[in-house]
Amino acid sequence: MALLSALRRHHPPRSLGRLTVGLLALVAGTLPSGSADAATPSSGSVSDTAPTTTWSAGPFAVPNVSGTAGAVSCGAAQPCDDYALKVSVPAGYDAGHSLRIDVRWPDSAADFDLYVLDANGREVAASASSSDPETVLLPAVSASYTVRVVPYAPLGDSFTGTASLITPPADPPPSTATPPTYANSSAPEGITDAHNAGEPSIGVDRASGAAMFQANTSTLKVTYDGSGAATWQDKSANAADGCPQGSTTSLDPILFTDPATHRTFESQLAGKTALTCYTDDDGETWTPTGGSGINSGVDHQTIGGGPFAAGTPGGLTAYPNAVYYCSQDIADASCAVSRDGGLTYGPAVPMYSLLDCGGLHGHVKVAPDGTVYVPNKGCGDHQAVAVSEDNGLTWTVRKNPSSTAGDSDPSVGIGAGGTVYMGYQNSDGTPRIAVSHDKGKTWLYDQNVGVALGIKNVVFPTVTAGDDNRAAFAFLGTTTGGNYQDPAFQGVWHLYVATTYDGGQSWVTADATPTDPVQKGSICTGGTTCGKDRNLLDFIDVTTDAQGRVLAAYADGCTGTCATGGAQNYDALASIARQSSGNTLYGAYDAMVSGKHKKPGGSH
Repeated sequence: MALLSALRRHHPPRSLGRLTVGLLALVAGTLPSGSADAATPSSGSVSDTAPTTTWSAGPFAVPNVSGTAGAVSCGAAQPCDDYALKVSVPAGYDAGHSLRIDVRWPDSAADFDLYVLDANGREVAASASSSDPETVLLPAVSASYTVRVVPYAPLGDSFTGTASLITPPADPPPSTATPPTYANSSAPEGITDAHNAGEPSIGVDRASGAAMFQANTSTLKVTYDGSGAATWQDKSANAADGCPQGSTTSLDPILFTDPATHRTFESQLAGKTALTCYTDDDGETWTPTGGSGINSGVDHQTIGGGPFAAGTPGGLTAYPNAVYYCSQDIADASCAVSRDGGLTYGPAVPMYSLLDCGGLHGHVKVAPDGTVYVPNKGCGDHQAVAVSEDNGLTWTVRKNPSSTAGDSDPSVGIGAGGTVYMGYQNSDGTPRIAVSHDKGKTWLYDQNVGVALGIKNVVFPTVTAGDDNRAAFAFLGTTTGGNYQDPAFQGVWHLYVATTYDGGQSWVTADATPTDPVQKGSICTGGTTCGKDRNLLDFIDVTTDAQGRVLAAYADGCTGTCATGGAQNYDALASIARQSSGNTLYGAYDAMVSGKHKKPGGSH
């Protein structure tokens, strides 16, 4: 995991433009003099009978940009404003309510950041973008908080804060479909990186049926027999293949298998360089490439591919599809496209700057018509997709207005007709997913898919799709509310998969690991601020095989005696949950996969 990324998990880097506004104004002496006024009042409360409280503070003269280097510092030279907020509600009130905190200010050129600390001083939520207002959403439970407002670039402005207990729009009823079931397998002892499989990625060669699993420096091939039993083999690229991946150090490994061409790409982030190879025979042989064609940036590389957009220049070789490499850098995030099957790439094209979105982004996906999507967890106070309709030449950020910024990267899955499903962790920790039929311009059916099972916190959302009206949304979840990054958190985590068969109007959610927790206690996504609960790293992955079965790749953090009631052991065992029954994401294969052995008809 890249060091710069680790420092920014909770404190995303601001653009140089935002930083310059505050610092230059301070140096030039253009800001008003005088000390800031403290919050008035300094404390307040909300309850089920008195659901709103407001306060204000300012004016602020001195910017505090300490958050760009990690944790925010507060003092005479680095002003902050703290407001004590008490929440008092009956037990179970959070089932239908949320706590929303907004901070807003008059001058749109100014900028304030919002942080919420629990009674122990631990950060439980933050909104540190360039948006106005800054907003966080938390579960509506009885608690005491410190609401900390930081004048990032105040320009002499004041702010107004509002804390409210709100009733979110009602979710539609869950699907009445029979939930699919899943069979789990794990890499055997002796496989390199079997227990070092944090943030895995997965693809399926639909010609051979092999699943290709990537974690750390290892590429694993997993095949299934007629009974569903899995065989794991190490097929990693190495120096003998002419590939540079013989290194023992990995920063953000990623794998992508093109479902149409069956080519699998494996890439390692190595400082400012991406080391990339591909295989056309499930790892028997590997071909080295030019890497990424662009400076790989500091974090969150992703690789993907699909058809070229109609009416635009296509491939330069017989390879029919485009290949995209995208990554985050300090002040923006960029993509480059390969027109020769991933051997070489064109110039870097910025998807957005940090004036638009936080630097960290999810995995690139390509629609059947060539539209390219890269999701982001924080574009202002919403989650969004960066969209290109011209093979990565230009990009547009399209927000989901029903969402609030989260802590885990969102994910998109794209149906056969181009319908986009965006799954995300909302700022209150819940799993939500929305649907777009117009390439992210508008979003429909946004809903919490964890309600029926009492899921209150999730991490690592990931989405795949098949037929245009079918998709699956996988994530790690727990029925325990509260700050899941607190080392004292007592939640038990499982892998869940939600499935829609009606275009996202309703979802049925299943526990894919019902008898074996994936983790007990906290899961930290805070990079170098974390302890041993950083074992799972930053994401999981999900894909679909030729018959529409869902395969979810995850690192199992609770193994051995932990799985049977013992203490959490913070493992990271390479694991796959593969659909074993129920309707798949391709309707033509429902009968075969469900065990009825009816010959499928139609195409997929």
